[in-house]
Amino acid sequence: MSKPKSPRKVGDREALAVATSIRGSAYKLNLVAGLIRGRKVGEALNILQFSTKAMAVDVRKVLASAVANAENNHNLDVDALIVKEASVGKALVMKRFTPRARGRAARIEKPFSRLRVVVRELGDDAGSDA
Repeated sequence: MSKPKSPRKVGDREALAVATSIRGSAYKLNLVAGLIRGRKVGEALNILQFSTKAMAVDVRKVLASAVANAENNHNLDVDALIVKEASVGKALVMKRFTPRARGRAARIEKPFSRLRVVVRELGDDAGSDA
């Protein structure tokens, strides 16, 4: 007997990509993710390519991975994809210490963030499946 197959985490016409440890705060990453939510994939990649935010590089990589998953694993049409979801969460926090005056030490926190991008294929029956 084998273990039962786990169900898909997204719908039939959707593809997913996750980055589990992006160096930077979730607040800053969410500002960049907000730029691409609900947009067509080509437009979103263009926005990220010319964004001045440093986190846009990592978001672009995750979005490109989601598009590749959609094309190769789920046989979806790349030209009809939109960014359905771009959610951000907190991951681990590295703690470092730096010396201060009079023998004290101050804590420096270096946060990491998670990014989950879901792309969806828009077809003729876009509103029919729930």
